[in-house]
Amino acid sequence: MPEAVVIIVGAGPSGLAMAGCLSQLEIPYLLLEREDCFASLWKKYSYDRLHLHLPKQSCELPHMSFPSFLPTYVPKKQFIQYLDDYVARFKISPMYQRNVESANYDQGYEKWVVKAMNNDEGCGEVEEYLGTFLVVATGEQPIHMYQTFEGLSSFDGEVLHSTRFKSGVEFKNKNVLVVGSGNSGMEIALDLANHGAKTSIIVRSPVHFLSRPKEGPFLMKKKYSRYPTVDVGTCNKIKSGEIQVLPAEIGSIGGNDVELKNGKSYQFDSIVFCTGFKRSTNLWLKGDDYLLGEDGISKQSFPNHWKGKKGLYCVGLSRRGFYGASMDAQNIANDIKSSL
Repeated sequence: MPEAVVIIVGAGPSGLAMAGCLSQLEIPYLLLEREDCFASLWKKYSYDRLHLHLPKQSCELPHMSFPSFLPTYVPKKQFIQYLDDYVARFKISPMYQRNVESANYDQGYEKWVVKAMNNDEGCGEVEEYLGTFLVVATGEQPIHMYQTFEGLSSFDGEVLHSTRFKSGVEFKNKNVLVVGSGNSGMEIALDLANHGAKTSIIVRSPVHFLSRPKEGPFLMKKKYSRYPTVDVGTCNKIKSGEIQVLPAEIGSIGGNDVELKNGKSYQFDSIVFCTGFKRSTNLWLKGDDYLLGEDGISKQSFPNHWKGKKGLYCVGLSRRGFYGASMDAQNIANDIKSSL
C-alpha cells in the first residue's frame, strides 16, 4: 500500500497550508481530496461576488504573502489565483477524487491506515494508505445543510443551497426567499436585489452589523461558531425596502406559498438556503476520543488544540479562520519534524 510520513485529508486552504509547511521542511506526505480540484468550496461552490470577509493579512497561508496590489478584502477570483500560485510554488500534488471512508490507528504497524474510495475516472476501488502521522484538514464546512420544513419537497419553484448559487442575474424579476442571515445570506440577498429580484430574507435573531462589534470576530467564532455579519451594502437595501426582512421561521410550504410561524403567508419563485454546513470527520475517523468532538471541532484548549495522540493532528478546526489554520499548520509541521 502507498506509504508516506504524513497523510493529509482535505485539500482546501487548510490542507494546502499543511502541505506547504511540510514541503518547506522536506517531509514526505500524501494529500487526499474527495473532489476533482483543490479548494473546491471556493472554486465550485461559492457565489461570484464573494470576497474574503477579513483583511488579507489575516488570511495568508504560511510562507507566502498576498501580492501588495490586491485590495484589503480579496475578491474570490484573486483568492483562487493566490491558491493556484501557492500550489505551484510548493509543488503540491493532491490525489483527487479520493473519498476517505475510514482512518484507524494500527497497533501492529504503529501507523495510521487510511481507506479511501478512488472515484477517479470511475475506478470505484478502495485504496489503502499508510502514514506515521495523520492530519485532518477537512475544514469547518465540508457538507452543506438544508433545513427541513413541512411541504418543502412539494415546492413548485426552485430550491437551492448557497453552494449552488452563483449570481442574482438569473433571478431578475423573480420573488426569492433567502433563508439564513449570516454573511452568505446577507451577501446573496444583496446580489439578488442588485440584479432586480424581489428579495426577502428570513432573520430569526438579532444580527451584528457593526464594523467592529464589542466581541472581535475570532472570539465570536470561538464562542458562537459564527463570525459577525459584515455589511457590504445589505443594510441600505433593507432600509430602502428593496430587501424585505421576515422576522419569523418557516412553518410550512405548499406550492409556491410559504407560511411563516407568525401566521403570515408569502409567494416565492425560488428559495435559497444559506443555512451553513456540518462536518463529516466523525463519519470516518475511528478510535479518536481525545482530539475532536462530535461537532468535528477540536476539544483541546488553545494553544495545543491541534495535537492529538498517536500522531493525529487537526488543522483549521479551531474556529480561528485562515489565520488559525496557518498557525496550526506551522505548529504541526514543526512538531512532526521534531519527532523524526
